[in-house]
Amino acid sequence: MSSEKIIDGKLISSQIKNEVKEETQKLFSEKGIKPGLAFILVGDDPASQIYVRNKGRACEEIGFHSITNVLPETTEENELLELIHKYNHDKNIHGLLVQLPLPKHIDEERIIEAIDYKKDVDGFHPHNVGRLLTGHKCFIPCTPFGIVEMMKRYNIETKGKNVVIIGRSNIVGKPMASLFLRKDLNSTVTVCHSATRDIREFSLNADILVAAIGKPEFVKKEMIKDGAVIIDVGINRIEDKSSPKGTRLIGDVDFKDCYDKSSMITPVPGGVGLMTIAMLMRNTLDAASGKIF
Repeated sequence: MSSEKIIDGKLISSQIKNEVKEETQKLFSEKGIKPGLAFILVGDDPASQIYVRNKGRACEEIGFHSITNVLPETTEENELLELIHKYNHDKNIHGLLVQLPLPKHIDEERIIEAIDYKKDVDGFHPHNVGRLLTGHKCFIPCTPFGIVEMMKRYNIETKGKNVVIIGRSNIVGKPMASLFLRKDLNSTVTVCHSATRDIREFSLNADILVAAIGKPEFVKKEMIKDGAVIIDVGINRIEDKSSPKGTRLIGDVDFKDCYDKSSMITPVPGGVGLMTIAMLMRNTLDAASGKIF
């Protein structure tokens, strides 16, 4: 397979983190401000632990100040709210991230709304969601933000293009649609979901297809048109006895099946997933420098 078709998330995320590192050093030397990011993890979900650990490492590499709070599964909602309130008023903390999902006894919506929207570097607070929808400055959810950055750096044309997004989550699908509708991207957007009768009917018309449905290798070559740009957001761990770990990661797109028919495509791993942390770092720097609010 030729690397010319591959949208390299590893390369782009590395570029962005280097840019953020340089800007962080400049911000500190000129204004004495060191970006601070606080993580709150409730429970012992293995995947969440890995995500938070990786985010902490990225902070260290770039030169951010970071604090990780690991709370027991039994933590009460009010205890979590008190900790959020503390960081909302901490001048050394510019970004606050509560790792999702939360235990079932905690109201996720209430927790997200409790975070100061000016420190909501995940971009999940209703204030930021509303500003995104209306085209105002805001913190953009990191995965959609990363996808847009990938496309810009690969000079992928979006103006007037038909974009089909498979998946309508608050984390990817909905904000992704809002971004493609903005005047700087200017696309025509269709969102497919679990109640869509025939996704293939829509996906075959896509110049750009974003798969964020959470189903391993759901998208096959018969679902895409020749020359489509394929953005695979899926991260699915499946059993693989030939792998040393006994498992491997695959996306929502059947990469080998769709590769020849696509004009450009993101791999899994090595694609969109790596961009999420890079854009979290970007959002945190923007919070510290007052670029957004």
